[in-house]
Amino acid sequence: MNLGNEHLSVEMNGPVMSCVLNRPDSLNAFSDKMIVGLQEALEEAALNNEVKVVVLSGAGRAFSAGGDVKSMGQADAQDIYDHLGALNQLILQIKDLSKPVVSVVHGYAAGAGFNLALACDQILAGEESQFILSFAQVGLVSDGGGHYFLSKLLGPYRAKELLFRAEPIPVETAMEWGLVNRVFPIADLEEEAMNYAVRLAKGPGRAIGMMKKIVDQSDKSDLATILEQERTVQTMMVSTNDHKEGVQAFKEKRKPEFTGK
Repeated sequence: MNLGNEHLSVEMNGPVMSCVLNRPDSLNAFSDKMIVGLQEALEEAALNNEVKVVVLSGAGRAFSAGGDVKSMGQADAQDIYDHLGALNQLILQIKDLSKPVVSVVHGYAAGAGFNLALACDQILAGEESQFILSFAQVGLVSDGGGHYFLSKLLGPYRAKELLFRAEPIPVETAMEWGLVNRVFPIADLEEEAMNYAVRLAKGPGRAIGMMKKIVDQSDKSDLATILEQERTVQTMMVSTNDHKEGVQAFKEKRKPEFTGK
Protein backbone atom coordinates (compact mmCIF):
# COMPACT_ATOMS: atom_id res chain seq x y z
CA MET A 1 0.00 0.00 0.00
CA ASN A 2 1.73 3.16 -1.23
CA LEU A 3 -0.31 6.03 0.14
CA GLY A 4 0.43 9.56 1.28
CA ASN A 5 2.65 12.31 -0.05
CA GLU A 6 4.85 15.14 1.23
CA HIS A 7 1.83 16.80 2.90
CA LEU A 8 0.21 13.64 4.32
CA SER A 9 1.77 10.67 6.09
CA VAL A 10 -0.17 7.39 5.99
CA GLU A 11 0.72 4.16 7.74
CA MET A 12 -1.03 1.04 8.96
CA ASN A 13 -0.90 0.08 12.62
CA GLY A 14 -2.58 -3.31 12.51
CA PRO A 15 -6.24 -2.64 11.64
CA VAL A 16 -5.83 1.14 12.15
CA MET A 17 -4.97 3.45 9.26
CA SER A 18 -3.18 6.51 10.64
CA CYS A 19 -3.30 9.66 8.50
CA VAL A 20 -1.12 12.55 9.71
CA LEU A 21 -1.49 16.04 8.22
CA ASN A 22 2.13 16.93 7.53
CA ARG A 23 2.68 20.64 6.95
CA PRO A 24 3.88 21.54 10.44
CA ASP A 25 5.56 24.78 9.34
CA SER A 26 2.12 26.12 8.31
CA LEU A 27 0.25 24.49 11.22
CA ASN A 28 -1.00 21.86 8.75
CA ALA A 29 -2.96 24.35 6.67
CA PHE A 30 -4.73 22.60 3.82
CA SER A 31 -3.09 22.16 0.44
CA ASP A 32 -4.38 20.47 -2.68
CA LYS A 33 -1.81 17.69 -2.15
CA MET A 34 -3.02 17.11 1.39
CA ILE A 35 -6.66 16.90 0.33
CA VAL A 36 -5.91 14.56 -2.57
CA GLY A 37 -3.81 12.38 -0.27
CA LEU A 38 -6.68 12.11 2.20
CA GLN A 39 -9.14 11.30 -0.57
CA GLU A 40 -6.90 8.47 -1.78
CA ALA A 41 -6.39 7.16 1.75
CA LEU A 42 -10.14 7.07 2.39
CA GLU A 43 -10.71 5.30 -0.94
CA GLU A 44 -8.23 2.64 0.18
CA ALA A 45 -9.88 2.40 3.60
CA ALA A 46 -13.24 1.82 1.95
CA LEU A 47 -11.92 -1.01 -0.22
CA ASN A 48 -9.44 -2.66 2.13
CA ASN A 49 -11.05 -5.12 4.53
CA GLU A 50 -7.94 -5.01 6.71
CA VAL A 51 -8.68 -1.39 7.61
CA LYS A 52 -11.16 -1.19 10.48
CA VAL A 53 -10.62 2.38 11.75
CA VAL A 54 -9.08 5.58 10.36
CA VAL A 55 -7.28 7.99 12.71
CA LEU A 56 -6.65 11.56 11.57
CA SER A 57 -4.11 13.75 13.37
CA GLY A 58 -1.64 16.56 12.72
CA ALA A 59 2.14 16.85 12.90
CA GLY A 60 3.90 19.55 14.88
CA ARG A 61 2.22 22.12 17.12
CA ALA A 62 -1.39 21.86 15.92
CA PHE A 63 -4.03 19.67 14.35
CA SER A 64 -4.78 22.08 11.51
CA ALA A 65 -5.11 25.81 10.87
CA GLY A 66 -7.55 25.06 8.03
CA GLY A 67 -7.18 27.28 4.96
CA ASP A 68 -3.73 28.65 4.20
CA VAL A 69 -4.00 32.35 5.10
CA LYS A 70 -0.62 33.09 3.49
CA SER A 71 -1.98 32.12 0.08
CA MET A 72 -5.28 33.99 0.45
CA GLY A 73 -5.71 36.77 -2.06
CA GLN A 74 -3.54 35.01 -4.62
CA ALA A 75 -6.06 32.49 -5.97
CA ASP A 76 -8.79 33.47 -8.41
CA ALA A 77 -12.46 32.55 -8.05
CA GLN A 78 -12.13 29.39 -10.15
CA ASP A 79 -9.19 28.14 -8.05
CA ILE A 80 -11.19 28.64 -4.86
CA TYR A 81 -14.27 26.97 -6.34
CA ASP A 82 -12.21 23.93 -7.40
CA HIS A 83 -10.35 23.74 -4.08
CA LEU A 84 -13.60 23.78 -2.11
CA GLY A 85 -15.09 21.18 -4.44
CA ALA A 86 -12.24 18.84 -3.49
CA LEU A 87 -12.68 19.67 0.20
CA ASN A 88 -16.42 18.98 -0.05
CA GLN A 89 -15.72 15.60 -1.64
CA LEU A 90 -13.34 14.78 1.22
CA ILE A 91 -15.91 15.70 3.88
CA LEU A 92 -18.52 13.52 2.16
CA GLN A 93 -16.05 10.62 1.92
CA ILE A 94 -15.56 10.74 5.68
CA LYS A 95 -19.30 10.69 6.26
CA ASP A 96 -19.92 7.95 3.68
CA LEU A 97 -17.14 5.63 4.90
CA SER A 98 -18.72 2.65 6.66
CA LYS A 99 -15.88 2.61 9.20
CA PRO A 100 -15.20 4.92 12.15
CA VAL A 101 -12.98 7.95 11.54
CA VAL A 102 -11.40 9.38 14.70
CA SER A 103 -9.81 12.84 14.77
CA VAL A 104 -7.05 13.48 17.31
CA VAL A 105 -6.71 17.18 18.06
CA HIS A 106 -3.86 18.98 19.77
CA GLY A 107 -3.01 22.67 19.71
CA TYR A 108 -5.42 24.48 17.41
CA ALA A 109 -8.20 23.13 15.22
CA ALA A 110 -9.10 26.29 13.33
CA GLY A 111 -11.40 27.17 10.45
CA ALA A 112 -11.85 24.30 8.04
CA GLY A 113 -9.47 22.30 10.26
CA PHE A 114 -12.11 22.46 12.99
CA ASN A 115 -14.75 21.43 10.48
CA LEU A 116 -12.62 18.51 9.27
CA ALA A 117 -12.48 17.26 12.85
CA LEU A 118 -16.25 17.72 13.21
CA ALA A 119 -16.82 15.60 10.09
CA CYS A 120 -15.21 12.65 11.87
CA ASP A 121 -17.14 10.23 14.05
CA GLN A 122 -15.22 10.86 17.26
CA ILE A 123 -12.93 13.66 18.48
CA LEU A 124 -10.18 12.97 21.00
CA ALA A 125 -8.35 16.06 22.22
CA GLY A 126 -5.31 16.98 24.22
CA GLU A 127 -5.46 19.25 27.23
CA GLU A 128 -5.06 22.94 26.34
CA SER A 129 -6.23 22.38 22.75
CA GLN A 130 -8.53 25.04 21.31
CA PHE A 131 -11.18 25.20 18.61
CA ILE A 132 -12.03 28.26 16.54
CA LEU A 133 -14.07 29.09 13.46
CA SER A 134 -11.91 32.00 12.33
CA PHE A 135 -13.56 32.79 9.00
CA ALA A 136 -15.16 36.07 10.12
CA GLN A 137 -11.70 37.39 11.03
CA VAL A 138 -10.84 37.46 7.33
CA GLY A 139 -14.27 38.33 5.98
CA LEU A 140 -15.31 34.85 4.88
CA VAL A 141 -18.07 32.36 5.63
CA SER A 142 -17.38 28.91 7.00
CA ASP A 143 -16.60 26.13 4.53
CA GLY A 144 -16.04 22.42 5.03
CA GLY A 145 -19.51 21.92 6.49
CA GLY A 146 -19.21 24.16 9.56
CA HIS A 147 -22.69 25.63 9.26
CA TYR A 148 -24.17 22.12 9.07
CA PHE A 149 -22.13 20.42 11.79
CA LEU A 150 -22.42 23.17 14.40
CA SER A 151 -26.13 23.75 13.82
CA LYS A 152 -26.72 20.02 14.23
CA LEU A 153 -24.55 19.69 17.33
CA LEU A 154 -25.21 22.96 19.15
CA GLY A 155 -28.38 24.44 17.66
CA PRO A 156 -28.60 27.60 15.57
CA TYR A 157 -28.05 30.22 18.28
CA ARG A 158 -24.79 28.90 19.67
CA ALA A 159 -23.60 27.99 16.16
CA LYS A 160 -24.15 31.58 15.02
CA GLU A 161 -22.31 32.88 18.08
CA LEU A 162 -19.23 30.81 17.23
CA LEU A 163 -19.40 31.82 13.56
CA PHE A 164 -20.04 35.53 14.17
CA ARG A 165 -17.55 36.12 16.98
CA ALA A 166 -14.73 33.92 15.65
CA GLU A 167 -13.22 33.47 19.10
CA PRO A 168 -11.46 30.31 20.32
CA ILE A 169 -13.18 27.96 22.74
CA PRO A 170 -11.02 25.89 25.12
CA VAL A 171 -11.19 22.13 25.12
CA GLU A 172 -13.10 22.14 28.43
CA THR A 173 -15.91 24.11 26.82
CA ALA A 174 -15.85 21.88 23.73
CA MET A 175 -16.19 18.88 26.02
CA GLU A 176 -19.04 20.48 27.97
CA TRP A 177 -20.89 21.27 24.72
CA GLY A 178 -20.53 17.72 23.41
CA LEU A 179 -18.06 18.53 20.61
CA VAL A 180 -15.30 16.32 22.05
CA ASN A 181 -15.51 12.70 23.21
CA ARG A 182 -12.41 12.43 25.40
CA VAL A 183 -9.66 14.73 26.72
CA PHE A 184 -6.20 13.41 27.59
CA PRO A 185 -2.95 14.91 28.85
CA ILE A 186 -0.96 15.92 25.78
CA ALA A 187 1.87 13.54 26.68
CA ASP A 188 -0.57 10.63 26.62
CA LEU A 189 -2.73 11.71 23.68
CA GLU A 190 -1.09 9.66 20.91
CA GLU A 191 -1.00 6.43 22.94
CA GLU A 192 -4.53 6.88 24.29
CA ALA A 193 -5.85 7.64 20.81
CA MET A 194 -4.31 4.48 19.39
CA ASN A 195 -5.71 2.40 22.26
CA TYR A 196 -9.13 3.93 21.59
CA ALA A 197 -8.90 3.17 17.87
CA VAL A 198 -7.75 -0.41 18.43
CA ARG A 199 -10.67 -0.98 20.76
CA LEU A 200 -13.05 0.25 18.03
CA ALA A 201 -11.27 -1.93 15.48
CA LYS A 202 -11.98 -5.00 17.59
CA GLY A 203 -15.71 -4.27 17.54
CA PRO A 204 -18.34 -5.70 15.17
CA GLY A 205 -17.39 -3.78 12.04
CA ARG A 206 -20.58 -4.22 10.01
CA ALA A 207 -22.80 -3.26 12.94
CA ILE A 208 -20.66 -0.20 13.74
CA GLY A 209 -20.76 0.87 10.10
CA MET A 210 -24.54 0.63 10.01
CA MET A 211 -24.90 2.49 13.32
CA LYS A 212 -22.77 5.30 11.88
CA LYS A 213 -25.04 5.49 8.84
CA ILE A 214 -28.28 5.48 10.82
CA VAL A 215 -27.11 8.14 13.28
CA ASP A 216 -25.86 10.39 10.49
CA GLN A 217 -29.19 10.10 8.70
CA SER A 218 -31.31 10.65 11.81
CA ASP A 219 -31.48 14.44 11.53
CA LYS A 220 -32.86 14.15 8.00
CA SER A 221 -35.46 11.47 8.86
CA ASP A 222 -38.49 11.20 11.06
CA LEU A 223 -38.85 8.61 13.81
CA ALA A 224 -40.96 6.25 11.71
CA THR A 225 -38.29 6.17 8.99
CA ILE A 226 -35.50 5.46 11.48
CA LEU A 227 -37.54 2.74 13.18
CA GLU A 228 -38.10 1.01 9.86
CA GLN A 229 -34.42 1.37 8.95
CA GLU A 230 -33.44 -0.20 12.29
CA ARG A 231 -35.89 -3.02 11.63
CA THR A 232 -34.44 -3.72 8.18
CA VAL A 233 -30.81 -3.52 9.29
CA GLN A 234 -31.35 -5.61 12.40
CA THR A 235 -32.91 -8.34 10.28
CA MET A 236 -29.64 -8.47 8.31
CA MET A 237 -27.41 -8.27 11.40
CA VAL A 238 -28.85 -11.36 13.10
CA SER A 239 -27.39 -13.55 10.36
CA THR A 240 -23.84 -12.16 10.60
CA ASN A 241 -20.91 -14.08 12.01
CA ASP A 242 -20.28 -11.26 14.47
CA HIS A 243 -23.74 -11.62 15.99
CA LYS A 244 -23.29 -15.38 16.32
CA GLU A 245 -19.88 -14.85 17.90
CA GLY A 246 -21.27 -12.23 20.29
CA VAL A 247 -24.03 -14.56 21.48
CA GLN A 248 -21.63 -17.48 21.85
CA ALA A 249 -19.12 -15.36 23.78
CA PHE A 250 -21.87 -14.17 26.10
CA LYS A 251 -22.90 -17.75 26.83
CA GLU A 252 -19.28 -18.76 27.44
CA LYS A 253 -18.60 -15.66 29.57
CA ARG A 254 -15.66 -14.47 27.47
CA LYS A 255 -14.83 -11.47 25.30
CA PRO A 256 -16.09 -11.84 21.71
CA GLU A 257 -13.63 -11.98 18.84
CA PHE A 258 -15.33 -10.10 16.05
CA THR A 259 -14.21 -10.31 12.43
CA GLY A 260 -16.47 -7.76 10.80
CA LYS A 261 -18.34 -10.48 8.89
